Amino acid sequence: MKNKKLPFKQIEWWTVTVLFTIILLGNILDTSVFQFKHNDVRLARYFSNIFLPLTLYLSFYLFHIRWLPSYLQSQKSGKFYFQSFLLLLLGWIMSSVFGFMTDWYNTPFNPQYFGTLSIYIGYMIFVYVYNQGLLPPKIRDFTIYNSIRLLTLYIFIVLFLIQSFQFIGNGIQVIFIVFLPGIVAVVLYNFFFIYSNRKNGNTELAWRMYYFLIGLVVVLTIFFTITVGRHEELSVIMTGIVALFVILVILLPLSNFFFNKFDGYVRQINTLTLQVDQGNANLDFLKSQINPHFLFNALNTLYGTALMEQSEKTAEGIQKLGDMMRFMLHENNQDRILIEREKEYLINYVDLQMLRLKNQDHVEVTFNKSENTCEGIIAPMLLIPFVENAFKHGISMQHKSWVKISLRCLAGSIHLDVNNSIYRSDESDPEKPNSGIGLSNVKQRLKLLYPNRHDLVIRENESEYFVHLSIQLRTI
Repeated sequence: MKNKKLPFKQIEWWTVTVLFTIILLGNILDTSVFQFKHNDVRLARYFSNIFLPLTLYLSFYLFHIRWLPSYLQSQKSGKFYFQSFLLLLLGWIMSSVFGFMTDWYNTPFNPQYFGTLSIYIGYMIFVYVYNQGLLPPKIRDFTIYNSIRLLTLYIFIVLFLIQSFQFIGNGIQVIFIVFLPGIVAVVLYNFFFIYSNRKNGNTELAWRMYYFLIGLVVVLTIFFTITVGRHEELSVIMTGIVALFVILVILLPLSNFFFNKFDGYVRQINTLTLQVDQGNANLDFLKSQINPHFLFNALNTLYGTALMEQSEKTAEGIQKLGDMMRFMLHENNQDRILIEREKEYLINYVDLQMLRLKNQDHVEVTFNKSENTCEGIIAPMLLIPFVENAFKHGISMQHKSWVKISLRCLAGSIHLDVNNSIYRSDESDPEKPNSGIGLSNVKQRLKLLYPNRHDLVIRENESEYFVHLSIQLRTI
């Protein structure tokens, strides 16, 4: 309520809907008219009490909920003015017919319809002037703005109830004019003076406010008992007892229940927000760790190729590395990319490694991949760490070694299998302290990005290392 404007269009819609629903139900259930036979006026008033509120409600719905927002958005005045005039004319005719049938008034400009129309126009003028004076950038705290708008809506509803006394029962007027503000006042008093103090540890002050509320009800009951006539003293006392019972047994416990529920939801939202922020921070950190690690390996690969071959293979290697670097610059920082782009990046990496190992007879590299286009989206750089790890720890220039890769794209999922021999780096390897950073990062990212939607199996023994990764993808 403090940081933004309340959705008053929805509040107005639901408030008026509840009000007219109560009015219509009360008038429909009023069967006293059928106790009198051959009373055409009372029968006409019974049906007028149903159709007149229904006419007013439909007019409000068509103009305030449908046509006015559409006009403010499109600014097509001709259609809007025609619809408004036609609605005004039809509403006037129908309300006048009901008025003449029930002998409520003999003038064509009946007060029921035009009085309600005047209240509505007054409310809209106030809202327009109020918005011009208090909407941003003139204010930043919406507490006062929202409070005055809510109070204004209630005041105009009260004016409507008083003006429409002929087709609204006294019970409904008492509910909205006396009981409803009383209930709201008690609930607000409980929240600010009793519940909040007890929540903040001010138990003694909370009990004082509690006893003050009880004393206030008792004093008001005694006051009205003294001021009313003798015949009404008992009813006032009974009303005070009922009010005290409702406050202590119903309103305070029920409002405390909802306050506790609300605080629980706020705590859950704050906890989830903190977890999301931590997850985003972890993802950003993990991405920043992956990039330099890969760049180091790629440059080493290109350097080895340049030493072993002439410029032709070096040029091919540079071209593939250029494609990979473009991928990292333009797509690696995105949250999601096309799975086909991740596949192309993996193919370029394997081709680059095979250029380096082409003349090594004791090294076997096989890469089975889906020939069809892979559909869907995936977080970038989830596949390459496993393949990179296989080439780093699975290739020896002196012993028989192998790397076998299988990449399959199925409907809504992708599957990567990597099998390689193991040749551990010696203690002098400058990358040994960073060994495993890529795999550790990708495991954390999989847990954050694909919880319960991925399957990662890693097995190893003294001579062989195996990885299976399956990810359920989102389609485009």
